[in-house]
Amino acid sequence: WHLQGSLLGSQVLAYNRHTYETVAQQLVITVIPAPGGEPPYQGEFLVGNRNVEELLPAAMREIFLQATAGVWERDDLHVINVTSALDRGGRVPLPIEGRKEGVYVKVGSRGTFSPCLASAASPESRFHCSLGQQPLASCYDTFAPHFTIRWCNLSLLQVWPSPTVPGPTWGSGVLEEGGDFQPPTEVTPQDLLPGYLVTLLVPLAVAVLLCLLLGHLMCCRREGV
Repeated sequence: WHLQGSLLGSQVLAYNRHTYETVAQQLVITVIPAPGGEPPYQGEFLVGNRNVEELLPAAMREIFLQATAGVWERDDLHVINVTSALDRGGRVPLPIEGRKEGVYVKVGSRGTFSPCLASAASPESRFHCSLGQQPLASCYDTFAPHFTIRWCNLSLLQVWPSPTVPGPTWGSGVLEEGGDFQPPTEVTPQDLLPGYLVTLLVPLAVAVLLCLLLGHLMCCRREGV
């Protein structure tokens, strides 16, 4: 979800994967915009060995940020979004122990990308991925062994701030002195008869022609006539 505003009410419906028991809960979420706006540099990582509910707790997200700081080389990182890979077209994993659905984690920073991330998302790395090989990496993978990152799915995005549009200027609501209301002038009457005749006579003429044609075909085109 991408939320704008200050208050959101939603109903969450959850089910047990083993017993299929469902439970619903009404949540009221208060959305507070970031003080400095949206971070201009954003990187999205695909964690292959986790489910989405495992990365929702704050403690686990903090561990993930610490691992991200090792390859990003920044200390102002924060998690922007956590999305299940199933919502991105991923397949439901087989019911085998250790198989996870995968999680997309988007992290933002106000500092530029590190050379390590830039090389992992470079065209050369994309070419290696197309051949089924690992992408180029110029640093140590600090995510291991807690998180298995699918580096071929790494995406880096630079977000430019959108220009603010000035809102309307509201007045006091009181007319200034001498500013009497002037009603609109009367509209010059128009002659609607030609348009009325065209609208009425043209379909009538077409109907008469069709009737004459149909009568000719049915009455005058019979055998022996």
